[in-house]
Amino acid sequence: MKLSAQWIRDFVDLAVDDQRLAQDLTAVGVAVESISGSGADCVFEMEIGTNRPDAMNHYGVAREAAAIYDLPLKQLSVARSPSAAQASPTGAFPIAVEEPALCPRFSARVIRGTDIKPSPREIAHRLQLLDQRPISNAVDATNYVLWQMGKPTHVFDMDLLEGRRLIIRPAKNGEKLKTLDGVERTLTAEDLVVADAKRPVGLAGVMGGFDTMITDKTKNILIESAWWDPLTVRKTARRHGIHTDASHRFERGADFESTVPSCDLVAELILSSGGGELIGDVIDVVSNKLDQAPIILRLSEVHRVLGGNLKTVEIFRILKKLGFGLIPEGQAGIEFEVRIPSWRLDVEREIDLIEEIARMHGYDKFENTLPAYSGAVVEPPNAAMDKALLQRALALGYNEAISLSFISHEDAETFSAATVLELENPLSAEASVMRTTMVPGMLGMLAWNLNRDLDDVRLLEMGHVYEMRDGDRVEPARLCLGATASAVRAEISPESAIDISSAGANSPSARENRGKDGAARPQVAEEFRCFKGDVENLLSAVAHDELTFDRQTAEYFHPGRSARVLMDGMPVAQFGQIAESVKNERKLRRDLYLAEFDLDQLHARGLRRMVYQALARFPAVERDFSFVFSDDVEFLAMWRAVRALRIAQVRDFKPVEIFRGGSIAAGKYSILLRMRLQSDEATLRDELIAHWSEKIVGALRQLGGVQRA
Repeated sequence: MKLSAQWIRDFVDLAVDDQRLAQDLTAVGVAVESISGSGADCVFEMEIGTNRPDAMNHYGVAREAAAIYDLPLKQLSVARSPSAAQASPTGAFPIAVEEPALCPRFSARVIRGTDIKPSPREIAHRLQLLDQRPISNAVDATNYVLWQMGKPTHVFDMDLLEGRRLIIRPAKNGEKLKTLDGVERTLTAEDLVVADAKRPVGLAGVMGGFDTMITDKTKNILIESAWWDPLTVRKTARRHGIHTDASHRFERGADFESTVPSCDLVAELILSSGGGELIGDVIDVVSNKLDQAPIILRLSEVHRVLGGNLKTVEIFRILKKLGFGLIPEGQAGIEFEVRIPSWRLDVEREIDLIEEIARMHGYDKFENTLPAYSGAVVEPPNAAMDKALLQRALALGYNEAISLSFISHEDAETFSAATVLELENPLSAEASVMRTTMVPGMLGMLAWNLNRDLDDVRLLEMGHVYEMRDGDRVEPARLCLGATASAVRAEISPESAIDISSAGANSPSARENRGKDGAARPQVAEEFRCFKGDVENLLSAVAHDELTFDRQTAEYFHPGRSARVLMDGMPVAQFGQIAESVKNERKLRRDLYLAEFDLDQLHARGLRRMVYQALARFPAVERDFSFVFSDDVEFLAMWRAVRALRIAQVRDFKPVEIFRGGSIAAGKYSILLRMRLQSDEATLRDELIAHWSEKIVGALRQLGGVQRA
């Protein structure tokens, strides 16, 4: 935003130069990013926070400067005609407000017999300094007042208004309005419009209508200045894809008391350049008075937050210079009722007043002391587990990252079945709901790195998702891991890679490991297993008896390279390679692996207890079993069958080799199982080993297995 340094000086007599003024304004939070030009043409490029629409104009910045240097602020002078001394709700032009909650105040003035001509040189030059194109004296008057005092206004050609009246009402579905930019827009009942007796003539708070704009033929003008509901303006602007200087300010909250002065200022500028007659009193329709509740300011609280070196007289000076009114309350003058000026809608609490005092006094003037605190630091109940999981992930090579808590409707439907929480004031269509899953954010962060030629990426994010359950808002905790295929592949040793030739070129495993072009991808299965190892590593920190996996995963995962994790039968996570359809839709250049953990489920279990166990003094014995099983029999069933035998000496039972094809019939596979036996009390005898082996073989046969010789 550009503001003229000389224009600011019109309202306060400053002795400092422009460079010093810029520095001091920046120190109090009204940031000057850069300076261009010099003298009367000096322009500040400013960055003003969205909560400070009062400072988005020259008079507002001059008020800040007057408070900084303790100088008087000149008033906005308006030379009114004698007939304008009183306000009237009807006056020379009838105005009806059908939506008082959305337009609590609407002010207007009527000028007759004026001439439309180029603006005076001084006004045109000042607008040009701010990159505003001069149009005509009437239109430029509204722009000049906007940049002078921050209040958007609009001028209508009064002779083009049908029925000689204005109505503020909701638009009708399908109603058309051609706006000043020449675009015909289709309105809905959610739009608020300014209409004449037959049609809409302006989109409230956003843009005026093309058919009633000021032209060279205009003689009679209606000036309007209103206060519009910020949320309604923002929704309308978003819905129609319009962003104007007017909507930018109305969305953030305009000054309720500025409607009449802004009308008078515009009228004065038009009359001084184009002549004419100001007709009747100012029209001021106040449907709903907006008064901000006063705030109690305790000097003890000011000193508690800011320290005891701030004098009371300095506190009063700062607040009064900024337009706040103070009335003593309570005893001994230790509390004050502070009246909030109409232009400071951002001040709502006592701490907001304290912040005003602090920034104007100067943060660099406070002592370097920590605030007093009599309590104790309380660690969240799940901090230990979160720390353990985070440390394990960092040790595995993952880097912590943070994504936005907002996602689009499309992503919410694609990656989650939960009921979403709509944002009343979304940043954009791509961030219109609270996230119901961390997957879109993780995919976005991985894509951001890939698009910058960073292929080996491992990221983790720990946070909350948001959804509605039974009418209540809940915020489940989640942990998400994401990695590129190349990052996972870097952890695979050459010895562990799958040899496709040993399984046969047409075996299921070989087909699984081929790309679209038929080229062999021998490491893709090992990539999945390596990522699975990361998931198991994290979950090994959680207390549980049994960790199992099944294929019930979301559709955005690859069906053959994904799994759901069950801890003692309860689902706690799902992980795998992202499906090709999702990868192509999001234009991802590499295969990605992703895991999402339900932290609420893990928190309920707690951390695994570390128990010391002495190393066995007696040797272990291994035995191998080769079986043929049907494809529908998984290793989990074998493991459970062996565990059910309750042989305490069985320390390990795992698959070593799987083979399909060759002499093995279709729909079956051969598996080599290895058992490790060990006792803490004695060396195992052959007869005991044989006995336990027979029991294990019997259990596996009951599953339909056929032992191979």
